[in-house]
Amino acid sequence: MAASSSSFSIRKTDCFLSAKRNRQITLTPIKNSELKKFLEKQDKETKNLIDDLSFSAKPGEVLFLNNKTGKVSTILLGIDDTAGLYDISPAIQKITAAFDKKVLGKISFNLIKGTLKDNELVNLCAGWALTCYRFDAYKGKEKSWPKLLLPTGVDKKHVLSVAESIILIRDLINTPANHMGPDDLEKAARALAKAHEATVKVTGDKVLQKDFPLVFAVGDSSPRRPRLIDINWGNAKHPKVTLVGKGVCFDTGGLDLKPSQYMALMKKDMGGAAHVLGLARLIMGMKLPVRLRVLIPAVENSVSGVAFRPGDVFTSRKGITVENTNTDAEGRLILADTLTYACEDKPELVIDFATLTGSARAALGQEIPAMFSNNDKIAEGLKKASFAADDPVWPMPLYQPYKKLIESDIADLVNSAKTPGDLIYSALFLESFLDGKTDWIHLDCFAWQSSSKPGKPAGGTDTGMRAVYAYLEDRYGKKK
Repeated sequence: MAASSSSFSIRKTDCFLSAKRNRQITLTPIKNSELKKFLEKQDKETKNLIDDLSFSAKPGEVLFLNNKTGKVSTILLGIDDTAGLYDISPAIQKITAAFDKKVLGKISFNLIKGTLKDNELVNLCAGWALTCYRFDAYKGKEKSWPKLLLPTGVDKKHVLSVAESIILIRDLINTPANHMGPDDLEKAARALAKAHEATVKVTGDKVLQKDFPLVFAVGDSSPRRPRLIDINWGNAKHPKVTLVGKGVCFDTGGLDLKPSQYMALMKKDMGGAAHVLGLARLIMGMKLPVRLRVLIPAVENSVSGVAFRPGDVFTSRKGITVENTNTDAEGRLILADTLTYACEDKPELVIDFATLTGSARAALGQEIPAMFSNNDKIAEGLKKASFAADDPVWPMPLYQPYKKLIESDIADLVNSAKTPGDLIYSALFLESFLDGKTDWIHLDCFAWQSSSKPGKPAGGTDTGMRAVYAYLEDRYGKKK
């Protein structure tokens, strides 16, 4: 295949049915705390079977019940007391394993709402789609997944917006770098904008070199040219929210070349860009009343005769001079110019996502993004929203005395300090390029699932996206 291709497309989920099939199986979710009430309504035979098989409705537990003809007619699903996005995933895996794929093609699975709240029903339905996800762009579509008939009354728009936003994040990150360069990322952004009647502006080489010198310096070493992608959507009268996503489509480390074991996953270094596009899809799909802007500096950090060097000094868009002490600390450089640009439009809130530092992973592991904010109230609100959404983020300190560690002897700042604590130093570096007035959230995320779990296949994944949406919905989406 060619070095770059426009084969990437924004997918819709195909795991839902619009009409019942001839054979139907009922899915009955049961919370452990409600098992006793459920049993009181069952006949003696069913009670005995549940007792014999020790079904206790623990999360992930599944029980198949047969009708008089011996065929499965009902499946009991144990779920948490608050049904989460992936509570239904173990059941789908067991269903897929239990039925022949030809049989699955004739069955519709009907989910019973029962005592579930509306948001819990949305979680289970969206989780169904995510569990049926497979990145199969480069191999045969062999897997046959069960099809769910969406329950009456479920908010279909919400289900599809959540599921397809996460699918977009996964697909973007999973796509190999030879098919997801800056130009491909731009095409994906344009396709998303077109689907939601948003506008797109792209700044290329000539203007980029003059107006976004840090973005240009990082991306100039690649024949796949750097650019700044700018999406705008929504009513101008609504509060302005700007999302910024690190779009390093592949990171060799530059002249400070990464060892091969650390370079292997660097197609995911545009995970921040994937997150803001996924979040934008969710915001636009749910028509959240905000004036949304999405800014993505899209580059490839390559090695060439024109690659930027350790020791080079650059003047940023804001006028701050930066000594490049590590070409592998390129993400914060491209974000610096972009954050300055974001603040010039005077938004109410700026949020950036970036696969930025290994020290954030060392501190919090792969699943919890490190979160920094210049507003403690916002940080606390996001933390609270993240745990309610079962998508935790954790606040880290913008410890100002550490700023002396990123001071340069020959310029204003260095882009990388060599002592431990890089997640804090990088956040302080980014904060330096704000206007001092705009509220800001920075999320240092991993964007990768190293091993498969029910509903979460190994590969690109969302971390913190649902948390931010929950916070924004709470802040802007409810009537005052």
